[in-house]
This record gives sequence, structure tokens and C-alpha cells, in this order.
Amino acid sequence: MNAASVNQNIPAIEMVAVTVGAREDLSIAILRDVHWSVATGDYWVIGGMHNSGKSDFLALVAGLTPVQQGAYRLFGHNMLAEVGAQERLRVGLVFDGGKPFHHLTIAENVMLPLRYHRAAGESEPAERAREIIELTGLSPWAGRMPGTIGRAWEKRLGLARALVLQPEVLLLDDPLGGLDARHINWWLNFLENLSSGHPYLHGRPMTLVIAAHNLQPWRNKPVCLAVLQHKRFVPLGRHSELSSVAEPLVQELLLEKAMSP
Repeated sequence: MNAASVNQNIPAIEMVAVTVGAREDLSIAILRDVHWSVATGDYWVIGGMHNSGKSDFLALVAGLTPVQQGAYRLFGHNMLAEVGAQERLRVGLVFDGGKPFHHLTIAENVMLPLRYHRAAGESEPAERAREIIELTGLSPWAGRMPGTIGRAWEKRLGLARALVLQPEVLLLDDPLGGLDARHINWWLNFLENLSSGHPYLHGRPMTLVIAAHNLQPWRNKPVCLAVLQHKRFVPLGRHSELSSVAEPLVQELLLEKAMSP
């Protein structure tokens, strides 16, 4: 299904009373009773402390793990029963740290999804990979191995590899973790461009879901916020609406001192 055929009235992601299991042991419930609706083109940032279930939650959204209870629909289709391999390619996932294949060059890492999922000739994957490698600033290292470029650039490699198939939904696990101000600013600007409709996507706004341990970089950004706490998914609304939220965890994730009672 192409972007033009997407019904804008159907949520890109919809969860009703979902229980999320741990990736290592699906019998362990990480989150319970998740109710969540993400419209096409929404930009969500989900905060949580260490071991709150952020990575497990993204794995479920990406279809890597099944729903334990409840219903999860992707573009209106039941994720377990109706969404096949090709439909799952509408969702891209950027792992924490990028998780490159260290035996492949930067360019080969980026081309891999195209070669694996699309029956394309050598020239098409190379051309598409070259475009996203340039956009992510990786061109000078295209022929090098991932272990030679540093963690900050490995994160961009993970982004390039996820974007090469031009998914409609992009999930990112702690993309800003461990980065300096220069790289953080690049990521925030690039993600905002994806959200608003990057030329690489032919002007189509991308639906973004980001998991982060620190919400501060998204202060005053036009994003929807949520937190994971006590095995619950808690939607908070837009940042502009948080002035009335006195929850200490929210203030901590925003790097603000909680107000005294």
C-alpha cells in the first residue's frame, strides 16, 4: 500500500487494553492496560526511567513481539492476524546505538534492507542508499566499517538503514542518548523535518514515536508526550499542556525540580 492510499481518518497506531511482555520473557508483563491512539503524522516522545519498558514497548509497536492481551491495530489492521511481512515494512525501527552489522561497510549496512526486502537490481539499492547516506552526513565514511566511526555516527547509521525503505512510521529508541550538543541539534532538526514532510519522503509527513530517558530536548517542541510509570502508559498531551502536571516523574524527565507541595 502506498502513502496516497492511506486513510487519514484511521489511526496509524491504535492500542486498546494492551499488555506488553518483556522481550526476553514474554510471560513477564512490562506494561498493562495500554490505551493509545496515534494519528498519521503525529510526533510522540515517550519518557521513562531505566527498566521502565521503553525498548520492550517499541519492540511490540514494531511487531517484533506479540501483544499479550488486548488489541493492537496498525493502520486499522490487527497486528497479529492481518498484518503481513510487507505491511510491517511500513514501520521502521532505529535501535538504541544503531546496532550495525560490523562485518559490513556503512554503505552495505544501509543497502541491506533494500536487498533483503525488495527484489531490486544492484543500481537501485546503491542509488537509494547513496541519497540517505548523504542526508545523514555519512558520505565521508560510506566505505568504512561501523566500528571505525564512533557511537554518534553509528546512531546515524541506524537511522539511515531504517529510512532507506521510506517507512510511514519511524520508531526510535533513545536516539539522543550519549550525544553532544552538536549531534543532538542535528537529530532534533532532522526529526522535525521528517515530521513536517522531508523532501526524501516526497513531502509526506512521517509519523514518529521516540522513547527517551530525558524529555528535556523536546521542551517547547510541537510533540505529544507520554511517560511509562508503574507498568502504565500515561499520555500527557502536548508540552504546552504540561504546566498543570505536577507528577514528579514528569518534572524529573524534563530536568526540572519538582514543585514542593
